[in-house]
Amino acid sequence: MNSVDDVTVTRDISLKKALEILDQSGLSVLLLIGPDGSLRRAVTDGDIRRLLLAGFRLEDTLEHLKSTHVVTVKEGATPENILAVMDKHLVDQIPSVDADNKPVGLYIRREIQPRIQLSIPHLGEFEHQYVNEAFESNWIAPLGPNVDAFESEVAEHVGSGYAAALSSGTAALHLALKLLEVGPGDVVLCSSFTFVASANPILYQGAEPVFIDSEPETWNISPEALEIALREYSEMGRKPKAIIVVHLYGQSANMERIMALSEAYDVPVVEDAAESLGALYQGRYTGTFGKFGVFSFNGNKIITTSGGGMLVSDDGDLIEKARFISTQARDPAPHYEHTEVGYNYRMSNVLAGIGRGQLKVLDSRVQARRAVFLRYKDGLAGLDCIGWMPEPEGYYSNRWLSALYLKPKKTTVTPAMLIKALEDANIESRHLWKPMHQQPLFEGCQYYTHGKEGFCDFLFQYGVCLPSASNMTVCQQQIVIHRIMEVLQKM
Repeated sequence: MNSVDDVTVTRDISLKKALEILDQSGLSVLLLIGPDGSLRRAVTDGDIRRLLLAGFRLEDTLEHLKSTHVVTVKEGATPENILAVMDKHLVDQIPSVDADNKPVGLYIRREIQPRIQLSIPHLGEFEHQYVNEAFESNWIAPLGPNVDAFESEVAEHVGSGYAAALSSGTAALHLALKLLEVGPGDVVLCSSFTFVASANPILYQGAEPVFIDSEPETWNISPEALEIALREYSEMGRKPKAIIVVHLYGQSANMERIMALSEAYDVPVVEDAAESLGALYQGRYTGTFGKFGVFSFNGNKIITTSGGGMLVSDDGDLIEKARFISTQARDPAPHYEHTEVGYNYRMSNVLAGIGRGQLKVLDSRVQARRAVFLRYKDGLAGLDCIGWMPEPEGYYSNRWLSALYLKPKKTTVTPAMLIKALEDANIESRHLWKPMHQQPLFEGCQYYTHGKEGFCDFLFQYGVCLPSASNMTVCQQQIVIHRIMEVLQKM
């Protein structure tokens, strides 16, 4: 509870002084008291602005404001009761008063409402078993039984031949490009609408990234734009060395068309399925179509090992090579012998134990996130200013994050405004990914659009990711829905 000493005012102070107090306090409300110290009304900057628009001057005082009913809570109210009153009256700050109606404190929603986060770990009952086994066997260093088992269990689950457990999804992407012998002067085509980790490994290898726009049907890499890029670079005698396809927010790209282009131009595909573990395309798991698939087990992913990743492929020799390179490329010898550059990229036995436990509940986590998305869609169905990330027939998204966009012709609310309003209620949300071709790091890189104007530029400008954790409660989601409706119905 905040002190009211700095925000308690009387009728004889000027409008200018009231604005100064508001500015200095960092709060959005003043408490106007009468001669006996009792609360008469709350004063916001909007109240002062309306007086000025009515012809009053900054030198005039607050006496021109009429007394009004003030929503309050009694001294000693519980956080649950305070939040219930805030929800009922659609306010984010509320004064606490004593038995004489004198203000004794000011509650701010964001300070008492538990933070609703974007995507947090959701641990279950199985992780302890495997982690305890690692401790009991004293096998906590990199590699070990959990690592071997986690690799085989992930490969079996998604239907891939082989898997290598690594320290991150980024490490997996890096090794995929290295194993494809991508190097300086080579061209790698990459989804533009993604996180920077999808593109950074191209630079690790000294290659040139060329970015491809998204298509409206899936929000993922546009087959039309990809075909143009493949044709033009092949005609220039610079056939691309690889295509990095990102399955965004848990939604598969159009793999039938992409793999047809890969075969036609003889350019291998690396699937960045970091966000899409458990997602399907035509009944087949993402990450299993290309030469390599990459998964992430970062703390915000649908299942987590705290930090980690997996490289999968049907090519056993390449996966074995990945394991070799990821353990500092140590040659078989009675001493430390190295003939090529290696990396410290392997997953630890402890983290792999967490992953094994998490993998057991992957399907239920996918169902939970899909349920979160549907509740958002149903709860906000009355707002025609919202568009949702599509899921075409034959696709099955894991809905890692529930993503929407605000239709600019239907509302004046911007993503920044909505995100700020949610943050004021202690709710975390995010802009959609800023496309790679807009990043200063990749200034000057070639970019192929889906149409005359980039579609992923539109999504970045108008899109928002909502809290989507699989352990998010229905009550928490109703709070988010209520806040969104409050913001969008006002504008």
